Amino acid sequence: MTVLIRPDLAALDRIDPLRPFRDRFALPQGVIYLDGNSLGALPRATAARVAQVIEAEWGRDLITSWNKHDWMALPGRIGDKIGRLIGAAPGETMVGDSTSVNLFKALAAAVRLKPGRRIILSEPANFPTDLYIAEGLAALLAEGHELRLVEPDAIEAAITDEVAVVMLTHVNYRTGRMYDMARITAKARDAGALVLWDLAHSTGAVPVDLNGAGADLAVGCGYKYLNGGPGAPAFLWVAERWHGEVTMPLTGWLGHAAPFAFETRFRPATGIARGLVGTPPILSLAALECGVDILLDASIAEIRAKSLRQSALFAQLIEQELAGHGFAIVSPREDGARGSQVCVAHEHGYPIMQALIARGVIGDFRAPDILRFGFTPLYLGYGELWDAVWVLKEIMEDRSWDRPEHHARARVT
Repeated sequence: MTVLIRPDLAALDRIDPLRPFRDRFALPQGVIYLDGNSLGALPRATAARVAQVIEAEWGRDLITSWNKHDWMALPGRIGDKIGRLIGAAPGETMVGDSTSVNLFKALAAAVRLKPGRRIILSEPANFPTDLYIAEGLAALLAEGHELRLVEPDAIEAAITDEVAVVMLTHVNYRTGRMYDMARITAKARDAGALVLWDLAHSTGAVPVDLNGAGADLAVGCGYKYLNGGPGAPAFLWVAERWHGEVTMPLTGWLGHAAPFAFETRFRPATGIARGLVGTPPILSLAALECGVDILLDASIAEIRAKSLRQSALFAQLIEQELAGHGFAIVSPREDGARGSQVCVAHEHGYPIMQALIARGVIGDFRAPDILRFGFTPLYLGYGELWDAVWVLKEIMEDRSWDRPEHHARARVT
């Protein structure tokens, strides 16, 4: 291992081309925020935009705003903006519902596109809601569908002619491991299977090119790297080549071809609009658009380059400063295999993270033993990385992590 001397991180911050973006976020003083992969920071523009919607559009214009301010267009308009971040064509992406609900819709649609095949293929370390949704869908269909779980390195070999859908999270939430999207998608296509990608830990953090990879369906989160706020709406993407065949399991009124005709029988809308279900959450959509607009002003190539530098540096600093304290880095060290996070295992991970948070260094914990640190290049500076590791070193050396209050389990970890 190469021993590092403290680098001139302030110099890196001074020449950082993304540094001006930090001023577009309302970050609290004295806090080092390493959890933007779980909840993005607040864009400064959001409060004013939401206030405008509340006071002027809702408060003054009331229900006329559905037409006057074109509220009904928001799911598609913001969807197309997100589409520019994920390699989608216009009209392929819509925003609404949660990631879990969109996953249910997408997975059910994918299974219907592959009648006669009964295997939904995934990995045991996929995000639990993805696995739960798949289990629930299989039970609901009661047609012999099976959720088959194999280890990540065995995914490609497990894509056989039994598989209807390969359902994977592009960047694993617990380790930061990133799949080769193009390779997996090509393997699935050769086997006659579809691929459903969960982009919750990818969109806005790493380059994604769904159409370039030949992907079929995808879902993603609005409140992580897109900075849409807690519980922000998620998105659903379906490749245009499937629009004429895909059927949605939730046929709500806004997915109808003519919602305000109030017809008794359902007729699906054309394109991705059939993925809509209920009335759009206008306040949440307005907040999300502010976060998405910031990402569109930045370069995803510069975001990725800075993310890789920061995550590699953070891992090196932990190895340099925390040797002998029982930490093990579980995230891939290869740039092409790592998302925008560094995950570190420790047998006392939970109280250590609580002690860090108490000292103003905010990451999160994932059971059973993972301290998770996310890198959000638009507002995270290089100097903060050294400061965060230094605080971690102090709480390990003085054992302040072992105080009783840090062991008390909160509802959210």
